[in-house]
Formats: sequence, C-alpha cells, structure tokens
Amino acid sequence: MWGKQDKQDQKIFLGASRTPSNDYQRPEELLLKYGNRHGIVTGATGTGKTVTLQILAEGFSNAGVPVFAADIKGDLSGVAAIGEAKDFLVKRAADVKLDPYEFREFPVIFWDLFGEQGHPIRATVSEMGPLLLARLMNLTEPQGGVINIAFKLADEEGMLLLDLKDLQAMLANMAERAAEIGARYGNVTRQSVGAIQRSLLILEQQGASNFFGEPALKIADLMRTTPDGRGAINVLAADKLMTNPRLYATFLLWLMSELFEELPEVGDPDKPKLVFFFDEAHLLFNDAPKALVERVEQVVRLIRSKGVGVYFVTQNPLDVPETVLAQLGNRIQHALRAYTPREQKAVKTAADTFRPNPDFDCAAAITQLGTGEALVSTLEEKGIPSMVQRTLIRPPSSRLGPISPEERKKVIADSPVIGEYDQTIDRESAFEMLQKRAKEAQEAEAKAREQEELGEEHGRSRWTLPDFGGGSSPAPRGRTQSVPRTRTSNRQSVTEAAIKSVVRSVGSSVGRAIVRGVLGSLKKGF
Repeated sequence: MWGKQDKQDQKIFLGASRTPSNDYQRPEELLLKYGNRHGIVTGATGTGKTVTLQILAEGFSNAGVPVFAADIKGDLSGVAAIGEAKDFLVKRAADVKLDPYEFREFPVIFWDLFGEQGHPIRATVSEMGPLLLARLMNLTEPQGGVINIAFKLADEEGMLLLDLKDLQAMLANMAERAAEIGARYGNVTRQSVGAIQRSLLILEQQGASNFFGEPALKIADLMRTTPDGRGAINVLAADKLMTNPRLYATFLLWLMSELFEELPEVGDPDKPKLVFFFDEAHLLFNDAPKALVERVEQVVRLIRSKGVGVYFVTQNPLDVPETVLAQLGNRIQHALRAYTPREQKAVKTAADTFRPNPDFDCAAAITQLGTGEALVSTLEEKGIPSMVQRTLIRPPSSRLGPISPEERKKVIADSPVIGEYDQTIDRESAFEMLQKRAKEAQEAEAKAREQEELGEEHGRSRWTLPDFGGGSSPAPRGRTQSVPRTRTSNRQSVTEAAIKSVVRSVGSSVGRAIVRGVLGSLKKGF
C-alpha cells in the first residue's frame, strides 16, 4: 500500500492518479530533494486548495522540514489537532490506498501580527527597508525617493529606525533641514514629507504600529524541530490581517527577503531547510511596480540555493507573473471555471504549463475536476517535470477545519517561544536621539545667548581710566565715559555654530554606513 511515510522517506505522498481504466491506482509523490524548487497550488474557491496546503504541510513536517503558512480563514489551524475518522475521509483514504491511515496532531506555533491569536510578529523599520515601505504606503516615485533619503541619513548619522515614531521623527527633521539635505541628495519638499506622514498615520490607524518595533522576529524561531525530529508548522493568523491586504503582502515579502539575507548557501540539500507558503499570492503582484516584481523574481530564483522552497497559493495562475511562474517546478492545479474570457485564458495558461499527458485533454480536465481532485506534476529524477496526472488528493491526518479558541490558547501556552515576543521593547532610537539633539541644540542656543548678554552687560558697566599722559582730559569725577561698541553678527554665528556642532558630533560618530540587502532591508551579520 502507498502513503506510509516516516522520517526516513524521501518523498511526500500527495494522492493517487487515475489510470486509463479510470481507477486511482498510481501514487503521486513530491520528492523532498526537489522541495526547494518551489511550487504553485491554484484553483477556484472551494475546490480544495486549503486541504492540499494542509497535507503538504503535514508531509514536510513529518520529514523534519519546518513550514511557514498563512491561515486566511482559520481552517489551517486544525493541523494542531488530531484528526477524526469521518466516513468521507476514510473512504478517500481507501480510494487512494493510504494504508495505514493514521490520525495525529502536528507541532504548531501560532503567530499573529496583532498579537491576538498567536505570538506577536514584529520587524523594525530598518529591516523592512525603503523599497518595501514605499510599496506598503503606495508612494509615488518622488515620495519613495524621500524615504530612501531618510534611510540614508539615518544610516550616516547612526540613528536606528525601529518603529513608526522613529520614521515620523526622521521625516520631520528632514523637513526642517530641507535646504541642507537638498544640496546633498536632491530636493526634499515639505509636500512630499507631508504626504508620507499622512500615509504613516493611515498605517498606524490600521494597526501597522503593532508590527513595527522590537523584539524583532528571529528567523531561527521559524525553523524549529521537535525532539522526535518533526518540523514546526508556523501558522500565521491572517483573517484580520487580510483587511489590509497590502500589509499582508508586504509582510510576507519581507519575511521571504529576510530568509534570503540570513540563511547560508547550501546548494541542493536532501530536503529543504524551510518551506514557505504564500497564500493569496495575487496580493503580492497586484499593482506592484516593475522594480518590485524584478526583486521578487530575483529572490525566488536565488533563495532555492539557501534551501528554502516557496509555494504560491492562489486562485488563478495568471495572478503570478510569467517570469516567476517559470521557476515553479511542482504544480498542483485544482478546478477552474471557464465562463469569462479571462477565465478561459487562465485555463489555457494552466494547461500549457504542464507536460502533456496523451491520455486526456488537460484544458478540458481542469474544468471537470471535482472537489479534492487536482492535476499534479512534480519534479522527477534529474529535475524533469513529470507528465501531468489527474489526481485524487489524500485526506489529512490532522483535523479538517479550525480548532476552538480554547485549543488555540493551550497550543500558544505550550509554545517553545512563549514569553520571547510578548512584551514590546522600546530602546533608544531615532525618535529619542532627535529629541535629545533638539534639546541639546536649544540648551546650546540658550547658553550662547546668555554669554552674549553677559558680554553686553560687561561692556555697559566698564569705567574708563584717567589718562595721565597728557593726552585727553580725564573724565569728570562721578561721570562715566562708555567705550563705543562695534555691532557685529556674532550673535547669529555663535548660535548657529553651537547648533551645527551638535549635529556634526552625531554624524561624525558613525564609523560606517549600514549595509542593506537586495530588498533594501537591513543586512545582518556585518
């Protein structure tokens, strides 16, 4: 019988494909050594994409591969609970010859950007980088240029950009220094700064302030394994996050870029180091500027050698650009509708991406698949795509459907990262440093003014001495003769000198500029 899998297996059992006699008699499997060659799961709503994602996550976990996946509707949370022997699941297991059909729960770590249904996930503004921030705020090209200048100045002047108030303070400081900055980096208008500040306010109101800050997520915490060798399944609660789809897409892209920057080169391992599922993948590419799509293509192409597999989950294969689609070696296509011209084009595109099977018409089959059925093509030996097969997907071993809030709380309480991310840390960064700088500048100005006023007072109180050398007559007794004072612009120059001294002292204390990675995020390890 098929489907029995343990940690020594080098493949994941996906289901059974039909033979020409119309029976499900051939096993369809994903080889672990090609798990980092990326993949795509597509299909219309209700055709079984979430269950396919669940059995893929289970298979990778059993093989000791950590998984990260977003849970859009809450259904994926059932992977944390043991499955139940329902009649239709038992029948499906028998149809695909899954014997024995064992039920079990899997090691799950729940995450939530808002900290409500899982451990909080945070990233610093510096780690996010100017390109992704500009994308998140939907900035114009000139406004994006201002964000880039803000990051450049922060790097040069040794100021950490950790949370939104740091970036807001930096932008306000840039507006005050617009003439000085413009001479070095180009025009910085108050209008552009104001537009960015308004975008930041909208982000803050949408809850993004919960995401930006410290302690920042450590990538190592996503790559945990259990004592029995199973990989952790990291489930991101995304139901609330989906109300801000741009934040959702930008966060997952940031996470993918962090994996790319931090993980070492491993070439082609026997199995992936981590598998990353990008659900609702169309949100990543909708209205994305060309530069961002090129960066995504670059990361997807290169992250394979870090041992990371990226799997896009979306309704329509047209949601993914052709340059990215061409790099996805493992494909699972659930049913598509073909009522509109765009849907018909999507069916044709999906059919054309498969290696043809002479036993059936691929395009026709896509519109005829039942729930839980899919067209499957994975990489075989030597990395060659297998001939597409009409496949009945195996049932999951964990619970089908969501867990209860009480069960979720128990999983969170038993989590290996409990207590590591629950409390926010607010250390000295750009906001505090700029406040300190402003205070020092005010104190320096007040001291300079006080010294100048003392000088004026000293000039007024000076008495002239009698001249006994026969020159002019001494001053009459009891009368003063003031010494004329030439007025200069010393007051302005002293004040300016004091302020500029404080500014220079901060800038000159930085020994080197911070190195940034391929997506503009802070590059660690320097």
